[in-house]
Amino acid sequence: MTRFRASERAVGGAGAFAALGGSLLGAALQLQQPMLWPAWAYAGLLGIGMAGMWWRRMPGRTLLLIALVCAAMAGAGLAGWRAVVYAKGALDPALEGLDLRVTGVVSEMPQRNEAGTRFTLDVESAQWTDPDLPGRPAVPDRIALGWYAEGSSLWSRTPPAVVAGASPHAGERWSLAVRLKAPHGSRNPHGFDSELWMWEQGLQASGHVRTGARDTAPVLLGTTWRHPIERARESVRDAVFERVPDRAQAGVIAALVTGDQNAIDRAGWDVFRATGVAHLMSISGLHVTMFAWLAAHVVGLLWRRSTRLMLWLPAQQAALVGGVLLATLYALFSGWGVPSQRTVWMLATVALLRLSGRRWPWPNVWLLTAAVVVALDPWAPMQAGFWLSFVAVGVLFASDAAAPGEQQGGAAFRLLRFFREQWTITLAITPLSLLLFQQVSLIGLLANAVAIPWVTLVITPLAMFGMVVPPSWDLAAMAVQALGLLLQWLAGLPHATLSMAAPPWWLAACGVGGGALLVMRLPWPMRGLGVPLLLPVLLWQAPRPPAGEFELLAADIGQGNAVLVRTATHSLLYDAGPRYSLESDAGHRVLVPLLRAYGEQLDTLVVSHRDTDHTGGAPAVLAMQPEAALLSSIEAAHPLQAMRAARRCEAGQSWSWDGVRFEVLHPFESDYRSFSKPNAVSCVLRIDNGRAAALLAGDIERLQETALVMRTPQLLRADVLLAPHHGSKTSSGAAFLDAVQPRIALVQAGYRNRFGHPAQEVATRYRERGVALIENTRCGAAHWSSLRPADVACERERRARYWQHRPSLGGPPDS
Repeated sequence: MTRFRASERAVGGAGAFAALGGSLLGAALQLQQPMLWPAWAYAGLLGIGMAGMWWRRMPGRTLLLIALVCAAMAGAGLAGWRAVVYAKGALDPALEGLDLRVTGVVSEMPQRNEAGTRFTLDVESAQWTDPDLPGRPAVPDRIALGWYAEGSSLWSRTPPAVVAGASPHAGERWSLAVRLKAPHGSRNPHGFDSELWMWEQGLQASGHVRTGARDTAPVLLGTTWRHPIERARESVRDAVFERVPDRAQAGVIAALVTGDQNAIDRAGWDVFRATGVAHLMSISGLHVTMFAWLAAHVVGLLWRRSTRLMLWLPAQQAALVGGVLLATLYALFSGWGVPSQRTVWMLATVALLRLSGRRWPWPNVWLLTAAVVVALDPWAPMQAGFWLSFVAVGVLFASDAAAPGEQQGGAAFRLLRFFREQWTITLAITPLSLLLFQQVSLIGLLANAVAIPWVTLVITPLAMFGMVVPPSWDLAAMAVQALGLLLQWLAGLPHATLSMAAPPWWLAACGVGGGALLVMRLPWPMRGLGVPLLLPVLLWQAPRPPAGEFELLAADIGQGNAVLVRTATHSLLYDAGPRYSLESDAGHRVLVPLLRAYGEQLDTLVVSHRDTDHTGGAPAVLAMQPEAALLSSIEAAHPLQAMRAARRCEAGQSWSWDGVRFEVLHPFESDYRSFSKPNAVSCVLRIDNGRAAALLAGDIERLQETALVMRTPQLLRADVLLAPHHGSKTSSGAAFLDAVQPRIALVQAGYRNRFGHPAQEVATRYRERGVALIENTRCGAAHWSSLRPADVACERERRARYWQHRPSLGGPPDS
């Protein structure tokens, strides 16, 4: 009888494990859908799955299979149903680019600088600015707005100067003239999915405040009592910057206290990532977990001092509840970001399980926390932070289970155990970080050995105490400065970071398993099994074209050019995209991660001409690629020359790589003496292997096109053409297109860009000639290979997901 009950309990535990795993599997499968089904289909899946999990009249193994399948149906149904409900609030495409008047409350602390202000608005009402239009426009409930200085197109997060008149604060109600558009981000291989990020944040439209002479001026309608925590965060952040004169030090303190990661400048983040301590500088799941651990310890100590309280509730349970509640308050004050929310849900789940008296095996508890998080946030598995937290929590569970005798001990012992766990987490997530970001800090263990206790025990307490005693921020600034000096020295060491190409998912899973085996408390022979699982990941090389062939990848970088050209053993980048802001550019945000994911070592960077939509990302690319030669038409005094002396591109230059010929067709030497604007000396590059050819035309215009047709008509023929000047009406003349005779034309331009690229008349000329016009706003990154010269693979189609924006045809540009 006892044996039967034990077997029954084992089957029940396995059934719970199968059900929890099935719910995660179902949600993961739903996330792969390119299009959403009707709501009734998901509701049916959810209902059948929930009903099926109550059916228990089956033998053990069959029951496990039923639990897995039914839980997967329920998980997929819940995720899909929530997605359908959310998608109904999307911005009507007919409203894009139209002037509206919205009234709403600022729901988050704004981000300010000398260029303008960005903030989130909870919309209460909307109306047309044109009184003759009927009805009221249907605007999403939550939108992201930018309020920019006159004539400003750059965005910087520091210093926090405010545009005259543009000073919204959290909790204020405003009436604003705005122009909105749907969330639209770049779509690149292994790139950040900003559309998914906005989906998770509940932002279904973005736009800017209209402040022109013909627009109605913004009106502050009053201050509300809504969003008190955001108002408090904003006041604390501003007080930190007023108290601490050094912007870098103030940014770290503000980030640790209020969770404002934007307070840290780009240079600071580069150092933190290079040294592997970036996880300490933002309010992440690790911060919330550490805070919960410390809070629970303090609550437990104080609770034990009262006999009456001890009789009412045991100290261990009080510590558990107090730790979770205080961690929740900390997460709320730090902005209630998605990583913090996941951690609070995980902590609350474990706490409720322990308070109920249940003692589940750690794998079941591990899956339960993940299942709760995914049920509340179905899109969490698409974020790197989820997997970092998931693996870290799993390693901690496994370590605790392997060492039950270490659960007791004094405060000093527990503190040592806490830091040992942080080391274990660091070791465990290092392989995962390499797989997720294709980069890991080789000096990260040394940096974390100093940074973890310094940030945890010195900087963070001083920063938090400064809210009560502001002079503590001065001490915190000195502590930040001391740590910064050490980290900068470590980041400057040779080979401080290791980069590798992104492996396929199945190989990545093996690598994660290998890393987990190495850090778990198992016999060394079993740990050693992790090495053969890790080695294939470390030795992985991204596939390249065969000898004699080449391929292009036109990156999705917005309004600018950036095309990666790859042969069997060589690589070239043609242009480096735009500068988005004073702190952000296409090199830093798109090209550096892209090159790292492909494991590329550039031989040459071609910068066609000096315009910032072509040179904006070049500094970041050159910093990452120290061996790359620079070929360009930029002048001798251009700032890029200080980073890498450029060889001037001139017609007639040519070279061959792996059986593929590269030739510069423009500009001629005489063009440098007579050009009136930079477009006239754009470097035009032709790539040819005898069977297929590509022509990268930069920003040449009608005059330069005519010169090319007259001088080198025999060299213009190409299968794929990078549309000159992004499809501007000043380029892509009929004679030029007749000479090139392309099958495919690539247009790299920003979504709803203010220039109207590609111009309608230019698009018509291409289509009249049967040329496939591939726009990155609809295609994402475009993949073309000389092996299949008539085909283009679009990243938005190859990895289509239902949350992606699908632009409608036509529409006026934004201004």
